[in-house]
Amino acid sequence: MSATPAPVVVVIGGGIAGLAAAARMREERPDAEIVVLEGSPEIGGKLKLAEVGGVVVDVGAEAMLNRRPEAVALARTSGLADAVVHPATITAHLWNRGDLVTMPRTMMGIPVDLRALAETGVISKAGMARAAMDTVLPATSLDGRDTSIGGLVEERFGKEVVDRLVEPLLGGVYAGHAREISARAAVPQVVALLDRDRSLGKAAARATSGPASEIPVFAGLVGGVGRLPAAVATASGAQIRVGTTARGLARRPEGGWTVVVGSTTAPELVHADAVVVAVPARAAAKLLSDVVPRAALELARIEHASVALVTMAFAARDFPAVTGSGFLVPPVEKRTIKAATFSFAKWDWVRETGDGVLVMRCSIGRHREEHQLQASDEELVQVALEDLTDAIGLSVKPIDTHVQRWGGGLPQYAVGHLDRIGTVRAEVARVPGLAVCGAAYDGLGIPACIASAHLAVSSLLDQLPALPSTP
Repeated sequence: MSATPAPVVVVIGGGIAGLAAAARMREERPDAEIVVLEGSPEIGGKLKLAEVGGVVVDVGAEAMLNRRPEAVALARTSGLADAVVHPATITAHLWNRGDLVTMPRTMMGIPVDLRALAETGVISKAGMARAAMDTVLPATSLDGRDTSIGGLVEERFGKEVVDRLVEPLLGGVYAGHAREISARAAVPQVVALLDRDRSLGKAAARATSGPASEIPVFAGLVGGVGRLPAAVATASGAQIRVGTTARGLARRPEGGWTVVVGSTTAPELVHADAVVVAVPARAAAKLLSDVVPRAALELARIEHASVALVTMAFAARDFPAVTGSGFLVPPVEKRTIKAATFSFAKWDWVRETGDGVLVMRCSIGRHREEHQLQASDEELVQVALEDLTDAIGLSVKPIDTHVQRWGGGLPQYAVGHLDRIGTVRAEVARVPGLAVCGAAYDGLGIPACIASAHLAVSSLLDQLPALPSTP
């Protein structure tokens, strides 16, 4: 009797979601032939390293949420256990009315302690009086509907809390606008607690308390989170093909899939028993348009924000004294940068590697504000320096700079996002041997992308040929 051939699984997309899918498939089906197709010259997606001032640092995502297990667990199983570290300091500040003040404790901008908030001076007296109404207003009942996080917070605390607390935090995470981002998608744990607490502030406090609050919020890797993709790729044992764009996807009459790659003049056909589509939403929509048209339509409707990260290296002797790990900038301040991270203070390994060089970075760009990015790299560096001059008294030029642009890099979780993704997954599930994952589905962070990859693989396992029995 002939042996059952090993199943072939093609993963389209070599970002962290696609690589995590390959690694999980390898765990579940060690016999599988796994091929990862990545259109760009390198794997990793928005996890990327670059040398700035002689220090190799992240120029994409630089931290992993530690209070979710997926990212740190993947790093450890991929051989990076000894590299996992936590920030030396995570004290963030807020650039508020011309001054840097300590960021009050919040849950995605939702105040959890009004007395402590008043002491920071971030919110005016009139704004604090309005915020205090959260404790006496009738309970907000969503009755299963979705709403924006900005609308929900404004209803409970007033406009000023949204403008000065929620907006800068959501600008950092989503590069989006609070009054457009789904509350159910962005702060599901708080929404879930609204049925128990009349006060949104009390619900947020409850969501941030308990044993999990003792666990460090973030984790990183010595040498940069950008090390993770290569480690995961190696651990997966997959065949990695870079510079290989998937241009088409079709079901085979006898079962399985054909993926069309290469140029239009010299196409190559790759056959697979199962396919995981792990590319951004717009690219996924194009691939799925013929095979799952309704899912493709929903994915195509997801809007995206473009951002730029300006990383700069300074001689330590010239840099002004600063405290904390960086600061956020509310849009109402009318500045160009939306955040600054003192990487040398946040990560011990960055400072130690620098040897007299301090590396920091600024982020620029929000949803539908792409005009800010229609400038040269030199101009972006200059506007970042101008803002840093006003914020921390910086008076020297950097010894080196790097500008990383992420065009359309951050999907926007608009109101109704969860229903949209539910439709996408339901439609995809109707088609055998197909799954989707990535940042457009369950969260932008690294752990959420990995979790979506695990979900995609799980949905395919019972559709693959059974593992050959051991003689």
